[in-house]
Amino acid sequence: MPRLSLPRCFSLDRFRRQLASVDALPQLCVLGLVSGLITGGLMVLFRLLLALGAMVFLPGGDPEAFEGLAPGARALLPLLAVALIGVWLWWLPPAGRQIGVAHVLERLTYHQGRFPLRNWITQWWVGLISVLGGLSAGREGPAIHLGAAACSGLGQSLRLPHNSLRVLVACGTAAGISASFNTPIAGVIFAMEVVMMEYTITGFMPVILASTMGAVVAQAVFGVEQPFQESGVMLGSLFNLPWIVVSALGIGLLAGGFVRVARAGDRLRPLPFAVRFALAGGLVGALAWWYPQIQGMGYDTLGLTIAGELSLDVLLAVALGKLLVTAFAVACGIPVSIIGPVLVSGGAAGALCGLLGAQLMPELAAGPAVYAMLGMAAMMGAVLQAPLAALMALLELTHNPNLILPGMLAVVVAGLTSRQLCGCDGFFVSVTRHGLHPLQQPLMQALNRVSVPAVMERDLVRTRRRVTLEQAGTLLEAKPVWILIERSSDAKPALALKAADLARWMLEHDENDKLIGKDGRLDLLEIPGQRLDLAPIHLQATLSEAFDRLNTKHADALYVEHGHRPKHKRISGIITRDAIERYYRYSDTPPG
Repeated sequence: MPRLSLPRCFSLDRFRRQLASVDALPQLCVLGLVSGLITGGLMVLFRLLLALGAMVFLPGGDPEAFEGLAPGARALLPLLAVALIGVWLWWLPPAGRQIGVAHVLERLTYHQGRFPLRNWITQWWVGLISVLGGLSAGREGPAIHLGAAACSGLGQSLRLPHNSLRVLVACGTAAGISASFNTPIAGVIFAMEVVMMEYTITGFMPVILASTMGAVVAQAVFGVEQPFQESGVMLGSLFNLPWIVVSALGIGLLAGGFVRVARAGDRLRPLPFAVRFALAGGLVGALAWWYPQIQGMGYDTLGLTIAGELSLDVLLAVALGKLLVTAFAVACGIPVSIIGPVLVSGGAAGALCGLLGAQLMPELAAGPAVYAMLGMAAMMGAVLQAPLAALMALLELTHNPNLILPGMLAVVVAGLTSRQLCGCDGFFVSVTRHGLHPLQQPLMQALNRVSVPAVMERDLVRTRRRVTLEQAGTLLEAKPVWILIERSSDAKPALALKAADLARWMLEHDENDKLIGKDGRLDLLEIPGQRLDLAPIHLQATLSEAFDRLNTKHADALYVEHGHRPKHKRISGIITRDAIERYYRYSDTPPG
């Protein structure tokens, strides 16, 4: 029976070659659609597992119903949670304990978006236990890590070029946020602003599709959720703007304090692993005895804050206590997700500012609900240094466009306060070079968008060092640009000779030339001409990887290997430093 095969235009090799280019927008959009479906399914599974776990011991099977537990039970629950997390992390090496958004950025920066499986599995365990165990933790970090790693795994299994893996990571990030909170626009902006750290059409379109599909999958299972919809809330009077500035200033200081406490891990590192975890769990448990609102994700608490149903002492506990226990858990080495707690604490801090404003300006001040919603956006924007993502979260969580104008003011003031007065960069950006994270450097951004097949020279032939004149003529019949000279030992670098130099020599010399040995063979290393020392690089690498390898190996050019079996690798082409520089200088036109 004859085998069915896809037409040539649908071959996987052709698909990979197209993705290597900077203008592979249709192919990336296909990957974005698939990524959204995969990530949406994973987030549905994660949320169902949270609900299943809550059915065991939480009232009504609600993952946030810690208020219904007895004070002793909710105080001991965080200690049990840190014990379960600690036992899991104890047997892992330090690299295997890295999860969440920081891990996604690290893998994107230094590993071209390739994720270890063990960290992905660890994220499932820690994400579920930290939320169900009553720690102050959200589900945003698990959503981002699980989605990004799954989509990257899809690209790795298909052996796609690394420039497309970067886009797949952004697709998984956006779809994870979108499926978790029904905020597709915020998911897109977060992926581009916090993870990719750049805005390009090629990046935007597949990420938008992924975020859309993630939301569609989640809505098909859970329906359209609008937890904080307050469409009738308005600023009222522009006289509120000065007080919004003052409130945002205070929230920016809180955000700066949060980042500083969370980064105090070096001071706690001398303490034993178990002691640090016990301290973090004990602090949460002690505060939860009186204020269970600081536990878990806290979105029910945020809803009550916006509705004005929380007392003053609870608002203080959530604004300060939840912020503190979250930062302290991170400092102690517990990899909890911080975005949800930051939103909730910001909402409580904003509500407190609104209550104070009502006392100062009883006739003009807007209600606490306005300040609560502005506070959550201001806190998120200041902690993450992601103003657009915070504004989109404000719009989509509240479904209230009336808040965008004051929200812009609050987010900017809070972000400037945290950055300039407290000296805090974005929470997840901890590695800088000349004031920029590596992902923010323009050269690296441009070179990461393209893989080596897009610019490599494919016209080459391979040969041994010594050849007869007849063999040399046969080599030139293929009209190559480069002749790759294989060496007798792997310890010696491979060399590339310009084919034009060999052709010129053969026109000017004959078999009686002194370069031809007694065996009638020509030594290609002795021919006058341009020769390049070569180092290997794999076909999936980006131009950024090629640029780094040229510098670290002190090579003149790279030969591009294809295949995975060491003794059966093929050489697909040569990429020179000049080719990389030409792409960077003329990247606005398709490489030839």
